[in-house]
Amino acid sequence: MQLSIVIPLLNEEKSLPELYNWIIEVMQANKYSYEIIFIDDGSTDHSWKIIKQLSETNPAVKAIHFKKNYGKSQALHAGFLAAKGEVVITMDADLQDNPEEIPDLYNLIQKENFDLVSGWKRKRYDNVITKNLPSKLFNLAARKVSGLQLHDFNCGLKAYHKDVIKQVEVYGEMHRYIPLLAKNAGFHRIAEKEVKHQARKYGETKFGSERFLHGLLDLITIWFLSKFGKNPMHLFGGLGILMFFVGFLSALYIGVSKLYHLYNHVPDILVTQNPWFYIALTVMVLGTLLFLAGFIAELILRSQHKTERYKVSKTLNQ
Repeated sequence: MQLSIVIPLLNEEKSLPELYNWIIEVMQANKYSYEIIFIDDGSTDHSWKIIKQLSETNPAVKAIHFKKNYGKSQALHAGFLAAKGEVVITMDADLQDNPEEIPDLYNLIQKENFDLVSGWKRKRYDNVITKNLPSKLFNLAARKVSGLQLHDFNCGLKAYHKDVIKQVEVYGEMHRYIPLLAKNAGFHRIAEKEVKHQARKYGETKFGSERFLHGLLDLITIWFLSKFGKNPMHLFGGLGILMFFVGFLSALYIGVSKLYHLYNHVPDILVTQNPWFYIALTVMVLGTLLFLAGFIAELILRSQHKTERYKVSKTLNQ
């Protein structure tokens, strides 16, 4: 199979028929062998009913229904597990991503041998203050931290070689950073393609302005995990030993200084009256706690097991 189109969605009953017809036109025009995988992330409208009707008329339409809303990352994770195509295309269900971009994205993966191609919505039709400006600031921070020179990390329209989606695990709210997760997994042929952005035709966006704050926090998490995720003791243990050593030397200096003054009969305050003594002890205690935190993190890392991240209630054509 050439293509898997993975589409996470939440309450998009109005846009689904139009999106489906648009995708089918592109598939038929290019004679692709394909599957369309809808992941209904706990919709409360008639989205699942419409998807079911589409699957009855076209066996290439497959679907997964979550019991409740788990988030886009979990939806993508489920879609990636189900995908069978050589190239996997992700896109949003709100008609803001243009299916006519699919052939170019497919060719970049298959003919240009890229591992991942991320869309760049250079010209956007969103609100400048609430979405465009925060998005630019967010992407600037993501470029600085990740080292990937992508203009639009959050673009839902992306293309992947099948090896990428089978080896990169998307969790939490990390769907924004799949290119960075892919890079950390050893996939370095990552490109960007300018794509068309459509104005939202139906409904309202499911993401508020708080997503940018969450995105920045997630970025810090990924940076930390990429640096110290496999060996947390390298960070916590190193800082702990350093702090304990500094505190110990400070306490030793205070003790030796007190003994020197006593030996030479020089008046001096009691050690317990010296505030620096308590600062030194506090630094030693904090150093010990950091070391223990690193040790516990190592134990957790080695004993952790996979847990169920979402519950699927129904599937179609799986």
